[in-house]
Amino acid sequence: MKQLKYLLVIALTACMSCNDFLDVSDELTQEVTMDDVFENPAYTRRFHRYIYTGIPDMKYMVFNTDYNNPMDGLDAPWSPCSDELKASRNSTNTIPVSGYSSANAPYTRWSLYKQIRQCNLFLQYAKVIPGDVDQISEEELADMKNTARFFRAYYHYLLVELYGPVPLMTEVVDSNAADLDFARAPLDEVVNFIDAELAELSKLLPEQRLEDNERVKPTRGVALAVRAKLWVYAASPLLNGGYAEALEVTNTDGTRLFPDRDNNKWQKALNALQELIDWAETGAYELHTVYNPDGTVNAAQSLYQLQQVYNKEIIWAATNNSFGAVNSDGQDRSCTPRTEGVGQTALGVLQDMVDDFFMADGLSIEESPNYTEEGFSDYVNEIPASPIMGGVTPVITTQVSNMYLNREPRFYDAVFFQGRRWHISGREIFFHDGGNNGKTGGMYSRTGYLPYKGYCKELYNSGSFKKSQFRPSILFRLGEFYLLYAEVLNEVNPSDRRIIEYVDRVRVRAGIPRLADIKPQIIGNKELQREAIRKEMRVELFMEGQRYFNVRRWMVAEDGQESPQGGWVKGMNLDSKDPKEEFHKRKNVELRLFERRMYLYPLPLNEVQKSRKLVQNPGWE
Repeated sequence: MKQLKYLLVIALTACMSCNDFLDVSDELTQEVTMDDVFENPAYTRRFHRYIYTGIPDMKYMVFNTDYNNPMDGLDAPWSPCSDELKASRNSTNTIPVSGYSSANAPYTRWSLYKQIRQCNLFLQYAKVIPGDVDQISEEELADMKNTARFFRAYYHYLLVELYGPVPLMTEVVDSNAADLDFARAPLDEVVNFIDAELAELSKLLPEQRLEDNERVKPTRGVALAVRAKLWVYAASPLLNGGYAEALEVTNTDGTRLFPDRDNNKWQKALNALQELIDWAETGAYELHTVYNPDGTVNAAQSLYQLQQVYNKEIIWAATNNSFGAVNSDGQDRSCTPRTEGVGQTALGVLQDMVDDFFMADGLSIEESPNYTEEGFSDYVNEIPASPIMGGVTPVITTQVSNMYLNREPRFYDAVFFQGRRWHISGREIFFHDGGNNGKTGGMYSRTGYLPYKGYCKELYNSGSFKKSQFRPSILFRLGEFYLLYAEVLNEVNPSDRRIIEYVDRVRVRAGIPRLADIKPQIIGNKELQREAIRKEMRVELFMEGQRYFNVRRWMVAEDGQESPQGGWVKGMNLDSKDPKEEFHKRKNVELRLFERRMYLYPLPLNEVQKSRKLVQNPGWE
């Protein structure tokens, strides 16, 4: 025990060559012992704050010089590495084409064991600290310990999301123990541990946290959301007997890691989702909806505001993120045209993603009689009056392809296209050869589109305009869970009328007709409802980091399947000097690589090589 009281960073760093499970934060030094930390309220709180550092940064999708560390799996490479976006910088530019090995796979989450160990240390050693000036009361300690338990469960969930079965670390590891090697626990064991912790914590954590400096702390709803999504993963084909190669993976002692198919897990997922939905519908959460004076839904403002401010749809959001500023590296500058004050145009929306947004009539572009790629028409840009260009509201833009007209509100909220005017400046943006944001050097959109979702339209890199703006970085929101609820209901009982009802709640807020009204023939048909739900997820959750994981848990990512992640991805013809007909012809952008082994991420090769017990995911060395 004496050795445990002096967990020095130097000693722990030395142990890192043997095992990552012993690493902690730098709160403990040769001058500060474990006793020092947990006898001092300030040190105790500082030690506890480190636990939060594993929360993903959902806005770090591309190069960001504000970060000294390379992008990893706790950032947001998932949209550029799926069939949503094309990045022109950083590893998210090259990885979708070149692939990766277990030796160089960049988007690892293995470092979360450092935060998990911090949780375990806090749970073992933290105590009430009396005092007149400062103290740790029983009430504060209980909340801090519940939070530590939550993050221990949540970080295991994040590991499962990427790797499947992982080592289960629930106690402090003695650095002097004879055996510091840890095997992966069977998936069901990991899932059941996380489930039990979150079920209990959902009754212990506060129902809400209203102070700005408390919003990142978990609540009852957050625990319910993680638990619900955990069971969705556990029930889906990838982790539920659908990945044949994984069923052959065993630990060195012969223990199987991946379970056979168990359809009862869909019912467990439904039970967990039902608990969250019931809690939401007590008034805890609701879809963020803005109404016009006549009572109709203002879809444009509903969608825009959802991403801009804290609102009742957000179940959990991170306060630290990489939005950055329009005059420094970060997400905002990556989505800004070059003409709009040192923009980088470092992200482009893939053509298949553009095509998958619905029409205003709620139908796909293949189904709607209103879709055409022939000709050009005026497009009304509803932008503020421009003090720079002298524009007025609204501004009529010509030179817009008819393929961009009569689309649903989510399309206009999320995609910036050829000929559209930039907010504030009112300047038309052109991506063709010779256009003001055309193919020049390395700073251009590879697809002829820019992502616009979540962009603050008050930002502009000129004069007194805002250069940066805080927005919550959403981790979980009710709209996603309505669609997950519909998905799981469909797997359990396709005739349940709530399936279409909850999809339609999302569609109504998005400003498009209900499926119940325009496609009543799909109601009760499991395959058609599944297809409709997945298409809705594709659009509603664009750029929210879910697509990468959804197509994998469904196991539909291979060539010839529903959502292939390999093969050619397309954009507009950037080499065209004609801004009209020739530019709007689809052109191959890059040939992407997807191999069956990529359904699960490889465990870091160096971890496997230095372990006698840690076995690799199927297909990886």
